[in-house]
Amino acid sequence: MMLTLFTMLGSLALLMFGMKSMSEALQKMAGPQLRHALGAMTSNRFTGLLTGSVVTASVQSSTATTVMTVSFVNAGLLTLTQAISVIMGANIGTTFTAWIIALGASFDISIVSYIGFFLGIILIYMKKHRYIGDFLFGLGLLLLGLTTLRLTGQKMDLGHNEAVLSFFNSFDMHSYWTIFVFLVMGGVLTFCVQSSAAVMAITMLLCGSGAMPISMGIALVLGENIGTTITSNLAALSANTQARRAALAHMFFNIFGVIWILCVFYWFVEGVELAVQYVGGELFNQDMTSLPKEKYLTFVLAAFHSGFNIINAGILIWFIPQIEKFVCWVIKSKKVDEEEDFRLHFITAGIMKTPELSVLEAQKEIQAFSNRMQRMFGMVQELLDLSSSERRKEKNNEQDFNKLYTRIEKYEGISDNMELEIAKYLENVSDAHLSDETKGKIRAMLREVSELESIGDACFNMARTINRKYAAKSDHFIEKQYNHLHQMMGLTDQALTQMNKLMLGRKEAYDVNRTFNIENEINNYRNQLKAQNIIDVNNQVYTYAEGTIYIDLVNECEKLGDYVVNVVEARMGTRQKDA
Repeated sequence: MMLTLFTMLGSLALLMFGMKSMSEALQKMAGPQLRHALGAMTSNRFTGLLTGSVVTASVQSSTATTVMTVSFVNAGLLTLTQAISVIMGANIGTTFTAWIIALGASFDISIVSYIGFFLGIILIYMKKHRYIGDFLFGLGLLLLGLTTLRLTGQKMDLGHNEAVLSFFNSFDMHSYWTIFVFLVMGGVLTFCVQSSAAVMAITMLLCGSGAMPISMGIALVLGENIGTTITSNLAALSANTQARRAALAHMFFNIFGVIWILCVFYWFVEGVELAVQYVGGELFNQDMTSLPKEKYLTFVLAAFHSGFNIINAGILIWFIPQIEKFVCWVIKSKKVDEEEDFRLHFITAGIMKTPELSVLEAQKEIQAFSNRMQRMFGMVQELLDLSSSERRKEKNNEQDFNKLYTRIEKYEGISDNMELEIAKYLENVSDAHLSDETKGKIRAMLREVSELESIGDACFNMARTINRKYAAKSDHFIEKQYNHLHQMMGLTDQALTQMNKLMLGRKEAYDVNRTFNIENEINNYRNQLKAQNIIDVNNQVYTYAEGTIYIDLVNECEKLGDYVVNVVEARMGTRQKDA
């Protein structure tokens, strides 16, 4: 008995791992295409519904589609309205899994699994097609798991097991209380095993063996729909507002469906059975009720799962704006001053993502990091202005200067934290099985965050130099020095602007020579100012101490320009020819 039990658990593990392998392989093969499909095909609620259905049926994971969708909302690629329609479609697409399990329980597909293993291992060793090999190997594991599960179920003969029968017979199959109990059991089981496919396979096994009445099996299926949403809502607790709203919309969609289906439960089950008998009779030209109970009931369960989700989506698709208003009312936006608090906006903890999605979110986070560094440089320019002898005469100047310096100091701490958090996230992503292209992206992004943090260091060094000059009081720049520094900082700001254009746009449309030309201007101007500084100090135009502080700021601008070039080179995958 123990051997049979472990065989069943092992076959479920094969089923779950096979689906996971198929999903990951498909996402690696078509990651960018999936992203573009979700972005381009959600112009209205109906195309969004269709896109969610097709993508989920393709990747065999509603969780993957839901997380992908939430990530795009997070990154500003989709609106919440578009996301809700895609998530509705994901619920329909996930019913395709039930049909695979039903077909696997109805036909001997073991030979297909071995063919999948054979072809898969050949393609895995042919590196060019290894993702197709991963998919075929996952398909083989899925089908082998289904076959083993079916054979183990037959061997266990649950339909004649007194203990199992007495357990199910202890419930009144015509009672709504029984339906509610099994609905809760389905939700808890799905949440515990983190796979609605595994719970669906167990349900089909129990119903097909005759141990569990079909009404209880359908109640378990309803519970599975709610159980899948619990995981995403718990994971979204640590995510941003939009992610939590999308997860809540997913739960609302499923709970609403369960409520109305419970009102017409027994009539709906009878209707599904009649539909299976009619459609099956037309397709296979035979009476479906004459099929073995195992085959017939698995088709009924799959048909119920599809019918329920299609009708539910058909009802709620007309109320997407109202659903959006509801989730926005329940989950209010947090008013956080992003300049005073460190928080990653796009990388969210708790939700498991594919490498493709993780790279997208990290890119968005790096864009935010890059923009923050340009704002920090703008503060340095303002600090230099506040340090001038003219501005010193203004009321509250010292208070404004100190407040701005403290803010720049805080930004320095934020830049250090952002570098560490993004790098840590990318290191976690790199532990997964990645394509060569994704590995290259991660290496470039690690270099980008390191250079962006160096820009933050350069800004803070300039702020400290200005603060030292301000505190000395006796060291004042002459008008010519301020003009030169403003011009130098203007060139540096141009370099930062070009860098941010690249970070926000597509690198194919970016002319990298603009950055290199600005860098050459900065270098030439730095050399010119250094030479002129020596002449001015010798001619006693200003003191040596003032000249030293002045040239420190010039040199720091030039260093900052070098860091900008390094960021651009990392993003473009190029090197400056004369570097």
